[in-house]
Amino acid sequence: MKARELRELSLPELKEKLSRLREELFNLRFQKSIHRLENPMRIRNIRRDIARCLTVLHEKESKIGER
Repeated sequence: MKARELRELSLPELKEKLSRLREELFNLRFQKSIHRLENPMRIRNIRRDIARCLTVLHEKESKIGER
């Protein structure tokens, strides 16, 4: 997911997206531990999506705080 797409979402939508990404990361780590993970690069991509989501979330929250 691109940061541009994340910036179009509202704060509640971003928090929901972050929650779903963290849940997916948990599931992928679980699959990795039992050696059922088909695409190990998926973990890296999800971690980066979480970081993007957190960055955009902090940007939006700081803009609200400045007002």
